[in-house]
Amino acid sequence: MKHLSIVAVGLSLLVAGCSDKTTAPTGPTTTTNTFTAALSPANEVPAIANAESSGTGSVTITMVSTKDASGNVTGATASFAVTLSNFPANTPINLAHIHPGVAGVNGSPLVNLGLVAGDVVLASGSGTFTRPNINVQPADAQLIINTPASYYFNVHSALNPGGVARGQLVKTQ
Repeated sequence: MKHLSIVAVGLSLLVAGCSDKTTAPTGPTTTTNTFTAALSPANEVPAIANAESSGTGSVTITMVSTKDASGNVTGATASFAVTLSNFPANTPINLAHIHPGVAGVNGSPLVNLGLVAGDVVLASGSGTFTRPNINVQPADAQLIINTPASYYFNVHSALNPGGVARGQLVKTQ
């Protein structure tokens, strides 16, 4: 009888362990990803060969995305911190974007920082600027998160309206 009780308890535990109930995420989650890029006029296509060719820079992009229970991005914003140096004095930075495109390939702007002429002028040839909470379309955010090396960030100047310094995105977090 004692042996039968042990078998009954064992079977009860086995049946309970085979339940088809699973616990799924119950709501949206927020994820933060950080990307960087080293900006260089030599990375532009074609490479910059004029007075602004000595410039350098970097960008740190912090993207905050909301994902549904299936892991799909449903909303995203990105904040940008840009540092530029070694440009000629009074270089205006008129535009800044994330573009689709691997190294050596140009793409149309995907995420626009909303700069306008006169917003950023590198009076001494160096400077920084930030742009917080720029909206990113969910599908674009998902692609950037999944394949950052397929995207680049660049800044544009008056002398080089097609882009003066560019770098491929690298996911750091």
